[in-house]
Amino acid sequence: MQLGMIGLGRMGYNIVKRLMRAGHTCVVYDTDPETVGKLAAEGAVGSTSMEDFVAKLERRRAVWMMVPAGVTGKVVDEIGPLLEEDDILIDGGNSYFRDDRARAEALAPRGVHYIDCGTSGGVWGLERGYCLMIGGRDEPVRHLEPIWKAIAPGRGDVERTPGREKVGGTAEEGYLHCGPPGAGHFVKMVHNGVEYGIMAAFAEGFDILENADVDIRDQKVDAETAPRMHRDLDYDINVADVAEVWRRGSVVGAWLLDLAAAALVDDPHLDGYSGVVADSGEGRWTIQAAIEEAVPAEVLTSALYARFRSRRSHTFAEKVCSAMRLQFGGHIERASGG
Repeated sequence: MQLGMIGLGRMGYNIVKRLMRAGHTCVVYDTDPETVGKLAAEGAVGSTSMEDFVAKLERRRAVWMMVPAGVTGKVVDEIGPLLEEDDILIDGGNSYFRDDRARAEALAPRGVHYIDCGTSGGVWGLERGYCLMIGGRDEPVRHLEPIWKAIAPGRGDVERTPGREKVGGTAEEGYLHCGPPGAGHFVKMVHNGVEYGIMAAFAEGFDILENADVDIRDQKVDAETAPRMHRDLDYDINVADVAEVWRRGSVVGAWLLDLAAAALVDDPHLDGYSGVVADSGEGRWTIQAAIEEAVPAEVLTSALYARFRSRRSHTFAEKVCSAMRLQFGGHIERASGG
């Protein structure tokens, strides 16, 4: 099957490579001609403009956008008029689900199908596969079944959930049609909100361990500093080793813990991180949805606010979060930001 990819950043590039490994053909476009050239050298069909890109796609065209949410609307405005009836436009980024609904509605009169596909897997997806959360009409989603199967991880060696054989469906293959337009990004939005909470929990726990030697450090003695009431926090805990042992049979074992352990081996005190933790929007949108649904979400809300605070003062916990973001997604710290 053929797919066109717009945006060859950390994830778009590797999705194309994964598709080509599975025998699919890809037409690619990016504002950086050098990146296009690299993929063309590996077997993709390169293009020099949006018009050239569309011209090289076979009918019925399937176009995947893998661009930041902030520029998705601009790309839709540019590519939309070039597509024809029954073509499919997929947004694989982290767009706001309400924007998806509006874009699907705007393209519908021209017969162009809009699919939102929340995509999780970060820089590791080329080998591990990507978890896909899909929103859109039934027929175009079914039409792209070979694409979803090639990008998703499949069952792999993950232990099967007891009773899952009676349920069926594609979820245990690593992709799921969640509902109509917007549903895929809604599920991915909540996924990222949960991610914030998990990261914050690990980060705060490691921060407590990192500071377990507080009573053998030099203490301030002045009228403005409360005296220590106990003198038994004198443990020199090797946090990297704790992260490693927790990976082995612990109930808190998780991929995010694996990534934290890797970061701590390389930099045990995370001196190479400032502790600035960005948020790309999904956590905020998750909390907004929780408010609208009257669902209490104290943990996720606190995790979001912790990221806001990280841009003003930096703790070991924030360095842990920053290290995990670099590990799973290649996210580079920013000096400040939103």
